[in-house]
Amino acid sequence: MTENELSYEIIGKAIEVHKFLGPGLLESVYKKVLAYELTEAGFYVQTEVDVPLEYKTMEFPTAFRLDILVDDKVIVELKSVEFLAPIHFSQTLTYLRLSGKKLGLLINFNSSVLKENIKRVVNGL
Repeated sequence: MTENELSYEIIGKAIEVHKFLGPGLLESVYKKVLAYELTEAGFYVQTEVDVPLEYKTMEFPTAFRLDILVDDKVIVELKSVEFLAPIHFSQTLTYLRLSGKKLGLLINFNSSVLKENIKRVVNGL
């Protein structure tokens, strides 16, 4: 399955979760429930994935953590905030570049209509 096909499936599951739970919960709740739904749908799902960073002679084995990684292809970065800020997009793009992934989904569950708060972030796709 390509990154684009996979993103379509992830978005569908995110909308399903949002329809049931609604806005206003902690990010950690949405992360657990979305990971469960994706796993139940047959995807390989990892949460809190450590990604190392190397800078010159320095190594940071746990430089950052991905919220969700699906099928080792698509990063899903979850938020539960009033609005997505430019730093959220920058953070997701940095995660993509440092991990070598091509597509990220930035999803803000704290919204009345989820599809308006799902943003694709690409890295050479």
